[in-house]
Amino acid sequence: MMTPDIERARSALFACDPGVPRIEWVRLLAAAKDAGLTVDDADEWSVSAANYGGRRDVEGAWRSIQPDGKVRAGTLFHVAREHGWRDDGQRIEHVRPVRPVVAEPARKAPAVSAAEVWGRCVPADAGHGYIVRKGGHPDGLGLYPASAPRLTIAGLSVAGWLVLPCRAPGGELQSLQFIPPQAGAKKLNLPGASMAGGLHVVGQLGEGPAYLCEGISAAWAVWQATGHAAVVCFGSGNVRRVAEALRQKHEGLPLVLLPDVGKETEAAAIAASLPGIGWCELPADMPSNADVGDFAAEHGADVLADLLAGVRYPEHQPDAPEVPEATPAPRYRVTSARDLLAMPPLRWRIHNVLPLEGVGAIFGASSAGKSFVALDMAASLAAGLPEWFGHKAKACDVLYLALEGAAGLRNRIAAWEAHHGLPCPSGLHFMLLSDFDLTNRADVEELVSTVAEAVGQVGVVILDTLAQSAPGRDENAPGDMGLMVRGLQALQQRLGGLVLAVHHTGKDTTRGMRGHSSLRGALDCAIEVARDGEARSWRIEKVKDSADGDAHPFKLRVIELGSDDEGEPVTSCVALPDAAPVTVQSRRKLPTKASHKAAFAKLDEMLKASPYRGRGRAPADRPCIDLGEYTEAIKPLMECTRDKDRGTYAQRAITALRDNSLMDCADGWVWML
Repeated sequence: MMTPDIERARSALFACDPGVPRIEWVRLLAAAKDAGLTVDDADEWSVSAANYGGRRDVEGAWRSIQPDGKVRAGTLFHVAREHGWRDDGQRIEHVRPVRPVVAEPARKAPAVSAAEVWGRCVPADAGHGYIVRKGGHPDGLGLYPASAPRLTIAGLSVAGWLVLPCRAPGGELQSLQFIPPQAGAKKLNLPGASMAGGLHVVGQLGEGPAYLCEGISAAWAVWQATGHAAVVCFGSGNVRRVAEALRQKHEGLPLVLLPDVGKETEAAAIAASLPGIGWCELPADMPSNADVGDFAAEHGADVLADLLAGVRYPEHQPDAPEVPEATPAPRYRVTSARDLLAMPPLRWRIHNVLPLEGVGAIFGASSAGKSFVALDMAASLAAGLPEWFGHKAKACDVLYLALEGAAGLRNRIAAWEAHHGLPCPSGLHFMLLSDFDLTNRADVEELVSTVAEAVGQVGVVILDTLAQSAPGRDENAPGDMGLMVRGLQALQQRLGGLVLAVHHTGKDTTRGMRGHSSLRGALDCAIEVARDGEARSWRIEKVKDSADGDAHPFKLRVIELGSDDEGEPVTSCVALPDAAPVTVQSRRKLPTKASHKAAFAKLDEMLKASPYRGRGRAPADRPCIDLGEYTEAIKPLMECTRDKDRGTYAQRAITALRDNSLMDCADGWVWML
């Protein structure tokens, strides 16, 4: 018999929305577990969500929840009250879905109809944040404009959100789904307008197969890979209804189900119950709930097309319909300047230093001070300080993943507290990892689940160091570095925000980050920390869509922390801005070859005489010259036996000067660094 406390906890749980983002869902599971509920309760509650991942997914998340976690039962009751739950001992009635699906109970009519809201929308454009992030297209979608009457769902204004029409199989508008532009935020459905049996078609239903997906990003990936129609079902719980409706309306149309990882059993059951329906399975080593959109993002459209050619059919359907060969959608699309200008500008966590989202690195030689800089940055963001080294900053929770030097990290934290006279910010979280492998999907998923339970949403994740996070991998091998990069990208996709890896330079610090060059190409930002004797500085080595920055000098102030067991002083350091002039040359390396010296001297001469400033992507006050004129000017200076080779040698000289961080060029202009 159920105790009053358990009944109260169940009542609170079923008052909450199970369709929240995964991080919030795991936190609610943790709170329910602390309240004494079982995995059966969790599954019964979760099954009604459109993003339900199946019993296996619920059990996996349940097992990952540690009994001594930070999330307690009080979280469950707090969230339930936010959803209108009253702690009066009355149990909220709930019905576990059964299949085949019975008629849905009547819903409260929406305050405004789907047709009325859709009529307020304007056509979506290619610059919407979600479309850009997922590589989609705006055809058939709307945008709820800020000029329209205010519309709030779950307490959030949907102005500027993408609007996805959900239509009945006959084409009638049934409901609407709202998708925010920012990453990691929850999609919302129009209240009171049922999504049951509704769909949205990307492409045109025709002779080729129709692929049934849960969400719009997966449908975009399928259409781009095959050229055939992809049907958005608005969640796994709606796939059967959509399949039944399409089979009845289009009797001879081949249908292929594309379940998320962990939902293959449900797809096979649907295929077994309806004629002419098959399904495709993603690789078993992909994370739970990963979809074909995730697969395409990692492997490309061509590989996805190959995977979709392997349709499976139930054994009792020997005469499965022939699936026409996929005709990929055009790889190239012509867009307008208006669409490009409509794309959202880069958003910053630290202005002109760190973007709000992406993958980056902070790197430098041993003893340069990169870990001190990383910790100071993390603490400043978590403490909500308005600036960092003079750059405006937006506060956020920060997760610091330490894979080496736990004792040193402890001392650095103590030094930061002693210098600032403040406790370490509560928004700065640490994980000490001894056996984590960034290239292992299971390790990444377990880490994400742990963070979801213990912390929730974080804005920045610092991985210290990249080398220690990939044991046994060769940084110089392109294959191993590719796995490390994909691991960083997987962390960013699962946790959102910015993932920043602490990394080393090689023996020759002028060559930048250690390892294969594909790492730098994959980064959205990179900060180089350099040292010349006692002079230290950091500079923005790379930020996409922005110019490289000037050096920021800093000093390491020694802080005494007490004495050890032997009576010897214990010290550490804090990174502080240094007003002294910067003498660190960082990666600048003067040329040694005669022709390169001559090219560098000619560059200096031409820049001094140039009237142009801030052209191309150069800093606003930096002198610039035309790249073509410079190339012609240095051709006679090249040491070669044949005149026809002078152009090639000139290009080599320019490349050498760029590689040594002496100059840069973009958009037809050259400037000195």
